[in-house]
Amino acid sequence: MSNKGKLIVISGFSGAGKGTVVKGLVEKYGYSLSISATTRNPRPGEENGREYYFKTVDEFKTLIDYNGFIEWAQYVDNYYGTPRKFVEDELEAGKDVILEIEVQGAMNVKSQYPDAVLIFITTKDKETLKERLTGRGSEDAKTIEKRIKRAAEEAESIDAYEYIVINDDLSTCIDTVNSVILSRKCAKENNLEFISQIKNDFRLEGEI
Repeated sequence: MSNKGKLIVISGFSGAGKGTVVKGLVEKYGYSLSISATTRNPRPGEENGREYYFKTVDEFKTLIDYNGFIEWAQYVDNYYGTPRKFVEDELEAGKDVILEIEVQGAMNVKSQYPDAVLIFITTKDKETLKERLTGRGSEDAKTIEKRIKRAAEEAESIDAYEYIVINDDLSTCIDTVNSVILSRKCAKENNLEFISQIKNDFRLEGEI
C-alpha cells in the first residue's frame, strides 16, 4: 500500500455543521486538518492559527502572487484559501489531510489532486439550514440571507461530489464520513501497487 496520505475535501452549506463534523473527525480519528487563511473577521472565541489564519486583504493577495495557496476563493465578501506547504508536507509524511473548503475551491483542488476524496455535508432540507443559521446568532439577517442565496448556488454543484452525507445527528455524521474515507482508501484502484506486490509474493512462494 502507498505510504502517502489521502487528501479529503469536505464542503457543505454554511450552517450545515461541516466545521463541527471536521473537528470531530480530527479529535476522534486523528486526521490532520489544514487550517485555511481568510480575510473575514474572527467570530467570538476564535483564535488566529487555530480556526483560521486571519489575514488582511493585502496580505492575502501577496500570498496569491507567490503561489502560496493550493486554492483560494471569494465567498460572501471575504477571501478564503488553503496554504500549499502544510498540505503537501503532511501528505508526504503519510498523514490523511482534511481540507474544509467551499465548492469553488474544492473543484480547484480536484483538478490538482485527482485522487482527492470529495465529501459534501448538508442538512436534511432548506428549512433546517435556515434554522441553524438563525440559531447560531453570530450574523445579522442580511448576512444570513446572503448565505442562503449562496447555498442555492452551491446546491447546483452537489453532484460534482463523490459522497453526500446528511448531518442530522452529529455523532452519526462523523462516523459516516470516517467510514466513507476508509472505504475509499481500501478501494482496488488505490491499492494497485499492493495488489501487484502480494500476487508476486505468492508466485515466489509457489516456486519454492
